[in-house]
Amino acid sequence: MYWFILLVAVNFNKLSAQNTVTFDSTVLDRINALENAVNSNRPGNDHFMVVGLTTFGYTSSSNNNTIGGVSTITKANSLADANHYEFSPMFLWRHGKKFLMEFEPSFSNNGLGVNWADISYFAAPNLILRAGYFVLPFGTYAKREAAGWIDKLGTDPMGITALPSTDYGVEAEGGLALGSMKMNYDVALTNGMQLNADGTLAGGNIVDNNNNRTVTARLGLLPFSNSSLELGVSGMFGKVGTPGTNTDGATGNMYALDLNYVKQVNSVLVNIKGQYNIMSVSDVNYINPFDATKTYTFRNHSTAGFIQCSLRPTGVDNFLKNFEIAGRYTSYNAPGHSTWGADQHTVTLGLDYWLSWRTVVKATYDTYQGTSTASQALNAYTGLTTTNTFSLQVSIQL
Repeated sequence: MYWFILLVAVNFNKLSAQNTVTFDSTVLDRINALENAVNSNRPGNDHFMVVGLTTFGYTSSSNNNTIGGVSTITKANSLADANHYEFSPMFLWRHGKKFLMEFEPSFSNNGLGVNWADISYFAAPNLILRAGYFVLPFGTYAKREAAGWIDKLGTDPMGITALPSTDYGVEAEGGLALGSMKMNYDVALTNGMQLNADGTLAGGNIVDNNNNRTVTARLGLLPFSNSSLELGVSGMFGKVGTPGTNTDGATGNMYALDLNYVKQVNSVLVNIKGQYNIMSVSDVNYINPFDATKTYTFRNHSTAGFIQCSLRPTGVDNFLKNFEIAGRYTSYNAPGHSTWGADQHTVTLGLDYWLSWRTVVKATYDTYQGTSTASQALNAYTGLTTTNTFSLQVSIQL
């Protein structure tokens, strides 16, 4: 019996030796690297994602400028320009369950820039804290609607984008339930804008031009239980002047009203958006660009607004559900007696075809009319300008 057990054991050892597999050291290294990668990406730890957007297309325009009874017509076309080409990958890195880093570079207008770069901390279900370079909570267009695959038309509403939309600072945002209603809030403390020599505003500087911060805040209310309507009010307040210059002490006070209405009416999806900006800068004596020993002044007050409506028959069961028509009216009144004053109006019509939920082809026709209110004494008056623009654009959310 013992001899039989010994014989089985010896044969088993031989069989095991014959089936032993020897791994190459490089294979073991790869397995170890894979195990480390899996361990570092377990749920709740770190995750990395690349998304983004791109737009490209064609634009053709005809411009007629009349001044002193003389008209000048110019025509242009291009396969890409600053308004119709952009490539913006967005890098998202989540560290644990509380931190999210966002970085979106952008190639457009022959240059590489940064749309935003910030880090968010999810402090509570109704509170997000953010720091870095981010989009300001002023109105809704810049922060929610400007992306090419979201905007129903191929051009931005003029004047709405006249204010700098991004800045360096800290931000707190969130939302609360109010019974059947809801509200959201967004408050930011940033470096603020800088008043230029001609009265326009610049922003997004990592170094502030004065020792005062700018406060920007928006409050949104969704009065209906189905959240189909949102009404918002915004404000931006801070010093914009540069100490030791003629603009020292100048302040800027900006206000905005916005609305967003989205509802399915029978078989048609109705989407209405709008925003109205009021922008004021305190009185300043500006240096005359032709004679530095002289100054001039003007009331630096401007308004800008748009109302937009789009209709898409999402409820029909044929190819028509992929089409969407859109229209927008825009008005922008820049301050008179400045070097850039004008009374401007634009009507924009568009037809979109959705290849998928994130890919759209947009044909847009834009008619613009602007009457110059700029200072004739400063040789800035430009008369009456009318422009007709057609653009064909493809927008993709990556």
